[in-house]
Amino acid sequence: MNKHTLPLLFCFLLATLTSFAQQNGAIRGKITSENGEAAPLVSIQLKNKARGTFTNEKGEFIIRKLTAGEYTLRISLVGYKTEERNVTVQNDQESVLNVTLANDANLSEVEVKGNKQTYKAVDPSPSLRLNQPLQEIPQNIQVVTSKLLADQAIFDMLEGVTRNVSGVTRLEHWDNYANINMRGSQISAFRNGMNVSMPWGPLTEDMSFVERVEFVKGPANYMLASGYPGGMYNVVTKKPTGISQREVTVSVGSFDTYRATIDLDGKLTKNGKLLYRLNVMGQKKGAHRPGEYNDRVSVAPVLTYKFNDKTSITAEYDYQFSKMALIGSAYVFSPKGYGDLPRNFTMYEKNLDPTKINDHSGFLTFNHEFNKNWRFTAQFAIFNSTTFGSSIWPDWQFGVHENGDLIRGVGMWDSRGKNQLGQAFVNGSFKTGALKHNLLGGIDAGKKQYMATWGQGFNLDTATDPFNIYNPHYGVPKSSIPAYDRSKPLKDRASYFADEKYYSFYAQDEIVFWKERARLSVALRYTNFETDAHTVGGTSKDNKVTPRVGLNVEVAKGTNVYGYFDQSFMGQAGIIYPNKPVKPLEGNTFELGVKKDWFGGKWNTTLAAYHITNKGKIIGDPDTTHLPKDAFSLQLGETVAKGIEFDLRGEIVKGLQLTLNYAYTDHEVTEDINPANVGNKIPGYAKHLTNGWLSYRFSKGIFKHLGLSAGYQYQVDRTTWAWSATAKDQLPNYFRVDAGISYAMPKYYVNVNINNIFNKYLYSGAPYGSYYYWQTEPGTNVRATVGYRF
Repeated sequence: MNKHTLPLLFCFLLATLTSFAQQNGAIRGKITSENGEAAPLVSIQLKNKARGTFTNEKGEFIIRKLTAGEYTLRISLVGYKTEERNVTVQNDQESVLNVTLANDANLSEVEVKGNKQTYKAVDPSPSLRLNQPLQEIPQNIQVVTSKLLADQAIFDMLEGVTRNVSGVTRLEHWDNYANINMRGSQISAFRNGMNVSMPWGPLTEDMSFVERVEFVKGPANYMLASGYPGGMYNVVTKKPTGISQREVTVSVGSFDTYRATIDLDGKLTKNGKLLYRLNVMGQKKGAHRPGEYNDRVSVAPVLTYKFNDKTSITAEYDYQFSKMALIGSAYVFSPKGYGDLPRNFTMYEKNLDPTKINDHSGFLTFNHEFNKNWRFTAQFAIFNSTTFGSSIWPDWQFGVHENGDLIRGVGMWDSRGKNQLGQAFVNGSFKTGALKHNLLGGIDAGKKQYMATWGQGFNLDTATDPFNIYNPHYGVPKSSIPAYDRSKPLKDRASYFADEKYYSFYAQDEIVFWKERARLSVALRYTNFETDAHTVGGTSKDNKVTPRVGLNVEVAKGTNVYGYFDQSFMGQAGIIYPNKPVKPLEGNTFELGVKKDWFGGKWNTTLAAYHITNKGKIIGDPDTTHLPKDAFSLQLGETVAKGIEFDLRGEIVKGLQLTLNYAYTDHEVTEDINPANVGNKIPGYAKHLTNGWLSYRFSKGIFKHLGLSAGYQYQVDRTTWAWSATAKDQLPNYFRVDAGISYAMPKYYVNVNINNIFNKYLYSGAPYGSYYYWQTEPGTNVRATVGYRF
């Protein structure tokens, strides 16, 4: 794909506008329960048309692009009587249908429906700020639903979330925060539409309080805070629905894993003005390496107060605690190459003190609808994450000898990250003649502070009595392990600091025309930032206006072609040895894609091609002689990422759900001050990556309620974690197969998952100086979950 391909294809998109026209009616409405509460997640289906949608959290729905005529809507929700209503649709007009559902007192067995029970999402979350279906957005956005997370028995972002989206990989497995790559480079971590990324943190989200995870491919500065050109992932937490529902789960698994969760959802007042949601989780989790563990607790209460149908305020608090073996204990080191040691090898000593992480976050969200066309949202968030513990690594002066001798060095790892974030935005729509305008405008601001220390440490071994990886001996007595001096506050002990301040203004006008088949979006964003990585000095300040142009055209019913050009601009905290600050990261992205809904939207496919030019990308400085280690960066001149992505998700036939993806990715240095770097691959991605997960639930016969599932992960031509690895250091291909079996009734379910069925030795890693390091995954392992709804 050359630099002219995507612009030419984008121009072709514009030329298609004059080729399409059709009648354009719609059905809009609101569904409520008997007590007058809005009913979310109600299934609205056009009878005999294989087309439909679901109501949003306010009970509202709309079905667009209907030809004139008579339609029958089938309206269903668990616990309520199914309704059928006839509606007449006229050309270029919206027909309105409001329905109140009646409780089904005689209901003894139901089929669970709704967004929570499917692999396909229709709309983005409100935190993405876009009031339109995913199908109509000129960008590749993939959503991992709670149903898929539950089917795969995923406990947190560190496990299998990334397998469900094309081209996404995870880097180093530190067991406390997620470092995720997409389109060949790192992406930003968002929660509820806010950029929460820290240099190391915050603690990754437990899935017990997560509703969905949205992966936005490519830059999205027109709707969210500044981020990486490759995109971002947005974790959406659970909110009150106003429907009384409760669920308890208990899980057990390999390596002495025990876990319990409770999810309570309902009303605190009879009039339904005060709603609540409470999620609590407790977990004891071992590892396939002896002595390692990660015990976690999370508590996530949420309150929503509805002043009236148009105004509400939501307060959310998330607390997470992790007690784990010291950081880095999962790493394996060898002078001979990857896979040289058993899967369960460890350098960990049981008498070492644990690492403890406390993570607090709070959100306050205000929503107000002026009328059906205009809405205002303001949101504030505070994050405070602290780590007190240690890390383990071979003593860098002694190294790793050919015979396997090394000295295990243990160093303090104390840190604190604090984010203060705010945003406010307005969504509105109006018409000028035959054109409809959907406006989005607002402001983002944030202040982030991070500090850490690695200033104290000791060796577990000596040069005369080293630790040998091929003949390991354990049992360092507690009495010989020195205690850290934490008598001073962290700010007085810290050896690494990274501060960031930013604010930005943005505005977008989406112009809807041609019978609502074409949507042209034009956006501008102004960003001002200041970063200060004053470990050894260095401040970076800059500002810039970045444009975006996008187009989405419905070329046939259920088929949309889109394209966009977007610029990204992001401050970076870092120091180039010895004391030079890094420059901002800038990028230009072209993308072209096709989205198609099949069989009335039961399943969807997205095919996308992209070309990203990055300027100023930073990577870790591999020179281990620069102290403090891991505190310095290298900044590249220009890199180019390009690729093709395909995603399929949804219900193929009744009871059979599938998510399938493939990505071709290539990311290399194209310009640099050091000519020897040109052509080098950027670390952290697979050139070819494909994943699949298939599940089927029987609805009739002797196997009724039984579910079977299976999936694979396959990565080909993987680059390493480290910078400038040679061809001989590349990682081998990765292939893993998982499967599950379940039995689900309306009130209870049982789910058993078997991971890595073929017991493959799986790992990721990189060269490190004169030796290699990697992390292994467990062999065949099992998880079983029992859930009860009441």
